[in-house]
Parts: sequence; C-alpha cells; structure tokens
Amino acid sequence: MKSFKESVRTLDFTVTAKIPLTPATGAALIREQAETLRDSVSAILLTDNQFGKVHMSTLAASAILLQNGVDSIMQLSCRNKNRMALISELLGAAALGITSVYLVRGNKLPEGYKPRPKAVNEIGATELIATAMKMNTDPEIGVPSDFYIGASVTPHNPEPNWVPVKLIENIEAGAQFVQTHACMNMKLMRNYMKHLVAHNLIRKVSFFGGTAIFPSAEAARWLRDNRRNVIIPDSIIKRLKQAADPEQEGVKICTEQLQEMERIPGIAGANILSGGNVTAITDAIRAAKLNI
Repeated sequence: MKSFKESVRTLDFTVTAKIPLTPATGAALIREQAETLRDSVSAILLTDNQFGKVHMSTLAASAILLQNGVDSIMQLSCRNKNRMALISELLGAAALGITSVYLVRGNKLPEGYKPRPKAVNEIGATELIATAMKMNTDPEIGVPSDFYIGASVTPHNPEPNWVPVKLIENIEAGAQFVQTHACMNMKLMRNYMKHLVAHNLIRKVSFFGGTAIFPSAEAARWLRDNRRNVIIPDSIIKRLKQAADPEQEGVKICTEQLQEMERIPGIAGANILSGGNVTAITDAIRAAKLNI
C-alpha cells in the first residue's frame, strides 16, 4: 500500500476522497467503501464528527481502512477534545501506523442541535499542528511518529496586498499539506492560488482543492447554506436543478472541476466529497482522465 505522503511525492496530481461517517456507520460499510475506492484514490479522508453527527472515532475508522489496504487521512478537531485527549489520539494514531493527519479547529455546531455539547477548543489548530510536528522530532516520545500534517483553508478573492498570515503560521508550525474547503468556483480558486504562488508558499507545502459530487440541487443548496466555508456558485445549483438526471450531472460537474484543478498552477491534487455514493467518485475520476 502506497501512503498518501508517498503519492504526493511521486504523482503529478493526487486524488483523495472524503467518505461520510454517520451514527450508523459500521466496520462493514467502511470496508465496502474502501474496496470501491481502492484503485481510484490515494487515501480516504475521515472527518471528526462533522455537522455535529456523533459517530465512531476517526482513529477507529482509520485503523479499519489500513487493515483493508487503503491509506487514511485522520482528521482531529480541536472543538471536540482537550489537549490531553488530542495528544492521546495522536499517540494512538502513531501506534497504529496512521501517517497522515488533518488538524482543524472544527466548525460550530448547527443551531438547534440537542442536547448541545460544550465546545472545548482548549487549543487551536496551529498549536495542534505544532504538537504533531514536535511528536515527529522529539526523541523522548515513546511512540515514534512520522506524521504528514495537514491544515485547512477557505479560498477567497484576496486584495492585492493580502498576506496569508494564518496560513503562514500553520506552515511554520509544521503543516506539510493544505486542503481547501469545498470550492466549486474555479475562477475564485485560480485567483486564490495565484496569490499563494506569488508568496512562494507552494514551495513549502502541497495544496489540495476541495470539490464535491451532489445527487441533487437540494443537497448542494443544503451544504452551502449550512457550511459557511463551502463555496458553491448558483450556476452549479442551477445545472443540477435543470438536469434530466441530477446524479449524472453531479458526476459531470465533478469531472470538469477535477480537470480544471489539474491545470491550475500550484494545486497538487484534489479531495472529493460525496454524499454517500462513493461509486460516483470513481466515475468522476475515470471520466476526468487525470495524469495520475
């Protein structure tokens, strides 16, 4: 099994997928999804209680993926755990052979979530990134790690003199790859990456664009309305709404986005979010005919 880190170093364009964990997700479903995606992606990203849905830990889900020959990118959210719990998860990840971690602050839970848990946020994403990097280099830590450390960004149209201060802080703390939240506005993505290239940041870290496959206009609209960091233009929703077969149109849109991102200077790959039909991910990758 080639790791995500090895794929980034050897491939021109690296593709990963994000599979949704839900309260009903069990080991059998993860194995089934891993088998479907095995030959199409370099790794599977597992998110940490996204949208406030409690599910099995990303540590456990990552272990199941590794047992089935698919590399994982394990997300940890500062929202859900204190410092001790986060370090414990990282130590466990190292012991299990998990090599890629995606460390984020975590989004605010949706309004009306009951019973509402208390957000922790004892430390922020930058400090957690620095902690993981220290684990990579500290000889006194009993469990050796070799984490490939990721951070998140939200693309936007920067002002001419914009300096990506937070991103630079995360890179200096130890981030080695950066993944954008889902951004389906390719003009915006291209402009954002142009600024990062100008700051020479692509020499220090690998950037991955986030995209998605939607089965309907309603699914796309819900994600845009409930995740402030997700960028979905009205034109995408209109295409899905007017399509005779919205699911196939969703695959076609993702295919186009992958092809466009492969041509954007500075982008090393893409991560694809799907609402659950992982076969659609393999269809989009195959249709895109990427140089991977």
